Amino acid sequence: MQIDQTGIPNLVVITPARFGDERGFFSETYNSAKLAEHGITTEFVQDNHSVSAQVGTIRGLHFQAPPMAQTKLVRCGRGCMFDVAVDIRKGSPTYGKWFGVELTFENGKQLLVPKGFAHGFVTRAPDTEIIYKCSDFYGPQTEGDLKWDDPEIGIDWKLDGDPILSERDAKACRFADLESPFIYGEAP
Repeated sequence: MQIDQTGIPNLVVITPARFGDERGFFSETYNSAKLAEHGITTEFVQDNHSVSAQVGTIRGLHFQAPPMAQTKLVRCGRGCMFDVAVDIRKGSPTYGKWFGVELTFENGKQLLVPKGFAHGFVTRAPDTEIIYKCSDFYGPQTEGDLKWDDPEIGIDWKLDGDPILSERDAKACRFADLESPFIYGEAP
């Protein structure tokens, strides 16, 4: 299992090893003991699986506030997506900074998005499957969001044309108006 730092504290890219032959491959996509060797000790309680049918579908930027804040371990089961996390921890040296990585079935990469980050993605292939683990259960009363195209954050989504958005994502809050419930260095 390869762990790559992103330049934003606690946000890492994880690439599990694949063992293949003429039949295909085997990959252990999650192993708590191996992650603990790298200081990652998150327990996960829920798995989510979604499909976005069209290229250019953006979902996010979403987060859950304490007491139901979530760490997510995100991977692509089929297709291709550009996965993004934005640091929204007040006092963080990287507050408001974003990191993005292309996740595909072929590259097997995963993004570990800690509590205190807004998360979103854009699909780059039809029928893209997104599979992710969550450290807490879904709590609609704790949901928060940020505008995907907020110029203060400045994410380069590399879109060809207008994105496909939900009503929620189209009406999300601007970064300047965010009252972040997260403080850098505090456990949410």
